[in-house]
Amino acid sequence: MTTLKRRRFKKSSVKTFSFFLVFSAIVWVLVQFSKTYTQLIEIPVNYLNAPLDKSISEDRPGHVDLQLQDNGFNIYYYRIFNPELDIDLSKASEKENRLVYTIQNNLTDIEAQLKLDFEKSRIIQEEIVVPYQYKKEKMLKVIPKIDITYAVGYSAEDPVRLKPDSVKVSGPEKLIDTITSVSTVALKLEKVNSNLDGKVKLDTTGLGRLSFYENSVNYFQKVEKFTEGSVELAVEVINVPDDLNLAYFPKSVIVYYQVNLKEFENVDASDFRVVCDYKSVKGGDDYMLAQITEKPAFVNNIRLNERRIQFVIKR
Repeated sequence: MTTLKRRRFKKSSVKTFSFFLVFSAIVWVLVQFSKTYTQLIEIPVNYLNAPLDKSISEDRPGHVDLQLQDNGFNIYYYRIFNPELDIDLSKASEKENRLVYTIQNNLTDIEAQLKLDFEKSRIIQEEIVVPYQYKKEKMLKVIPKIDITYAVGYSAEDPVRLKPDSVKVSGPEKLIDTITSVSTVALKLEKVNSNLDGKVKLDTTGLGRLSFYENSVNYFQKVEKFTEGSVELAVEVINVPDDLNLAYFPKSVIVYYQVNLKEFENVDASDFRVVCDYKSVKGGDDYMLAQITEKPAFVNNIRLNERRIQFVIKR
């Protein structure tokens, strides 16, 4: 019986001791956090309302230093949640290619944002100096990145058109002088069987310092019913030396083409020309490459059934 009582007493003592230990620790933490401290805290800044004719430099200050005199709870809050400060550059003055934002002139706005009393705390910097460059305007050619796959029997005679095909941008002179064009975002269209008429955004990746007057352009294309045709043509060999007896095979090839159904009857074999240039033959080769040098303007997707033309030189 004596042994059991001692064990119960010891367990009870440990629980009591642990309770008072935890309680003491909590009280100590509360006391410490209730004390007033002075800490230097970096407050990130965002810049708003930059003048339209100016581009602010990447070397602008990224933060202000706040000397905060407050209890530990508030200091802990600022360190953990790290509030940001919005700097309205429309309230800055201009001095020698710099925008100067004076802290003292804007204390009311800063206090409201940071929820601080500047009787006990202060921002170390007296002013925020933001270098700038005057913006330069330029027209950039828009390059379409539109991948089109047509439905069977459909195609287009003309490439995709953009409207506008150029856009105005403004930005730092050093940056804007290095670029001449901007592309659209990648757009993939499949099984197209009707006229295209849509809108696509510009890809401004990496061009964040430029201001675009247009963020998207319209695209158009006339899509029509097409059919495939073919003609057989004699192969013409040019630039063969007069003293060379050249025999080649095949003597003719088949040209396959795609044409608007309305233009099919207007295609004639005489509108095509297939040529092999003997001068282009590399040493040791026994073949020439046939090329289509003439074709009607209204046909497309042209191909040959055979490009390699074998030859032998007769002695």
